[in-house]
Amino acid sequence: MNPSSFPAADRYAVIGHPVAHSKSPDIHAAFARQTGQILTYEKLLAPLDDFAGSVRALIAAGGRGANVTVPFKLDAFALATTLSDRARAAGAVNTLRFDAAGVFGDNTDGAGLVTDIVVNAGVALRGSRILLLGAGGAARGVILPLLSGQPAQLVIANRSSDKAIALAAQFAPHGAIVAQDFAALDGQFDIVINATAASLADALPPIAGSLFGAHTLAYDMMYGAQPTIFLRFAVQHGARVRDGLGMLVEQAAESFLLWRGVRPETAAVLAGLRAALAS
Repeated sequence: MNPSSFPAADRYAVIGHPVAHSKSPDIHAAFARQTGQILTYEKLLAPLDDFAGSVRALIAAGGRGANVTVPFKLDAFALATTLSDRARAAGAVNTLRFDAAGVFGDNTDGAGLVTDIVVNAGVALRGSRILLLGAGGAARGVILPLLSGQPAQLVIANRSSDKAIALAAQFAPHGAIVAQDFAALDGQFDIVINATAASLADALPPIAGSLFGAHTLAYDMMYGAQPTIFLRFAVQHGARVRDGLGMLVEQAAESFLLWRGVRPETAAVLAGLRAALAS
């Protein structure tokens, strides 16, 4: 067969600064093999002051979509010509789709988190008491999907109580959500989610061990070869623990579905990434 008769591969990328560490190309290559989709996926290092230029160049080169990582999720939100409801609620975009209608912005982080908790970890959101640590972009992006699971209560705690109070007020129409100071937290929670950046500095949010119990799932959005200090602390107080690697894979699957119209299976991809981290 003449090589020119093969269909051209659709082009996708992850855009960030830095971006060399990203596992997204490996994840999406695995999804493409599994589903028989013809595409390429690369890493694009965007200048800190010209995210839009990098997106325009990708579109001009035939790009069909992109994942967006730090520090460009707000830039992507501003760039999108239309937004999903969950992106609008999050105030940030991590997935872009390019087509004749323009640039569509979505946020798949919250859906990825919820799928990892409910499906992969087997922990129900309905009727649960959830503690969300942090009130920055990572927290904002997951609040609406968490509330959609109908927990009994979602508590947001943050060093700056003003930010937590503002978020609770914004999302109050969507479910039972309140803001509390770290010092005011009491009782045990069914799920405790660390959406702060503290783990990057090997630091622990100022929380008491009494918030955890044997029934608690402690979830850190960060991941690595070794458990974070937050997860080690939770284990010391009897909790089950899970890091954010599953969230990474599941949010990627949501992006893939948006782009290709097919949802890939994630279990084998997640297992492969976990094994690579451990090696």
